[in-house]
Amino acid sequence: MAGHGDLQEMLRMLTARKASMMAAMGYIKALQAKNLKSIDQIAEAPLSTVEAAISDAKLAKSFHTACKSHGKKSNKRPAEEPAATAERKKPRLEMHKRDLDYNSMAPEELEASLALPLCEDEYLIRETTLVTNRAPLVLAFAVELLRFTMPEQPPSSRLSLAQAVVSANSRSKAVSIGIEKAPASGETQIPTGQPKVSVLGREIPVLKRGGYTWSDENQQSPTSAEAANPSSSTPASTTSNSVWATSKTLTSKGSVFVAHAASITAPSMRSGLMKVLFNQYPELEKTADHVAWATRTSFGGSSLVQEASFDDGEAGCGKFMLELLRASNITNTIVVLARWYGGVMLGPDRWRLMRECLNDALSAQQRTSTFSGEALWGLDAEDKKPSMSTIGMAIHRPEGARNYLLKSFASAGASEGGGGKKTTAALNDERQENLGRLLGALRLLFASWAPVLGRAELDRRAWSWYVAVRPDIEAGPSGWGEKGTLKLSKILDLRRKEGDVTK
Repeated sequence: MAGHGDLQEMLRMLTARKASMMAAMGYIKALQAKNLKSIDQIAEAPLSTVEAAISDAKLAKSFHTACKSHGKKSNKRPAEEPAATAERKKPRLEMHKRDLDYNSMAPEELEASLALPLCEDEYLIRETTLVTNRAPLVLAFAVELLRFTMPEQPPSSRLSLAQAVVSANSRSKAVSIGIEKAPASGETQIPTGQPKVSVLGREIPVLKRGGYTWSDENQQSPTSAEAANPSSSTPASTTSNSVWATSKTLTSKGSVFVAHAASITAPSMRSGLMKVLFNQYPELEKTADHVAWATRTSFGGSSLVQEASFDDGEAGCGKFMLELLRASNITNTIVVLARWYGGVMLGPDRWRLMRECLNDALSAQQRTSTFSGEALWGLDAEDKKPSMSTIGMAIHRPEGARNYLLKSFASAGASEGGGGKKTTAALNDERQENLGRLLGALRLLFASWAPVLGRAELDRRAWSWYVAVRPDIEAGPSGWGEKGTLKLSKILDLRRKEGDVTK
């Protein structure tokens, strides 16, 4: 199987020669069947072999020539160019004109076909002002946020979940300003009890994509600084090999609190689970002043619950954690609360900090046990077209969300028509560049805060950041769908500054 880079470049070369995206994917599969899985292999193969895979002889010859030229170009030393000029020469990403057939596509093909532009050049970003409306900006925020709050999700899932957020937000907004009527009770197509995830503070019903496996070679693991510093630890991954779920880190007057939660079915498991926790977060054992724990276990349907707790010098903490577990009727769970003492007594406020950490860890643990890192689709309650459904349940399709992003961000002052100074193709290229800069600005923003905020807290704050930068439009129905300006420098200015934790 070709790598992501080769797949994207092959798709680009075929679509640039007027092949549709669906046809291009079919040609690539036919080439792979003939063991031509990379650009180099195609370049070295006889033209007749390429023509046997690509039925259009003219296209096959042009594509074969392009593959040969590709290798030669890559060996040449590129001339130095200004950053802006270099960015304009990036390959154009084509929009999908038809629904993708997910079942016939390998995960690598699907994810490659949904690639989005990205530019993290701060100079270019800061100089960029866009014209857009609010919905695609929410979509962009959600797509990049999910990279940090649900990193186990593939790009196709992030796009689907993000579109679900936009759809739900737009519906509630339309109802609130009187454009639409509130749905009648029971009108929703989402079954009762359907699992949900929180994105930008909104609960989104989801569907598991059973058996879908994907790996991101560019996914970064926690840095050594994050692993060593308790105030910058990020929550445990929600993948299936993660035993412990972790809360956000809270700081008050120099004291640092963080909680962990895990499933446990017998008291004898506690020692082994604690070893796993200390191996995963060695600073707990080495530098924390107090590591208190509490556990409640039951067997089968028995009403008998075994309880145990340990304060480790944090007076009353073990009993407090047990009371919290009892109040929520939580069993077969162990919770651990670590504290680094800052030298100042906190008084009653420490109970609030403990409760907030514990609740966050328990919420994260519930999410972990529910989804176990599986890829998800965002369900669409409004879609009633069977052809766009998965096992009878409509989903938000990622290619639609991607198309929406690619066409939604014009430059301030740019002509919206194709008959002005710029052609339609040039305007589309410009919108794509603008999207790359917007996504780059958002990635820089979230990356600055991710080391010091738990995923739930990062999700919560992201909405306030969106509100701070969104275009100003007229309130009420007259402002529905209205466009405004967005300065990307505002997003960069929201990045975390050194020592900034609570801002």
